[in-house]
Amino acid sequence: RLRRAPVTIRFVTNTTKECKRDLLERLTKLGFDIAENEIFTSLTAARNLLEQKQVRPLLLVDDKALPDFTGIATDDPNAVVVGLAPEHFHYEMMNRAFR
Repeated sequence: RLRRAPVTIRFVTNTTKECKRDLLERLTKLGFDIAENEIFTSLTAARNLLEQKQVRPLLLVDDKALPDFTGIATDDPNAVVVGLAPEHFHYEMMNRAFR
């Protein structure tokens, strides 16, 4: 019924563990009729903010989340994006983030 209604549909999640493409694949396999542009994640919000503020982040996110940041400059970072990525939370990376 929602598809027939005159409303915009969004599937919203706070996951930072996987990119929208992977979410789309998983939801499609579960039987959802969904398009990638209907998915809004916390990574989507982070990317939008990075673009709006025109900053270069150090991405402390899971490797599977990186595709959602394709095209975002990360050289000489002046911001930090933190997601669920325990494998990246070690002394060297935390030291880079604090600098």
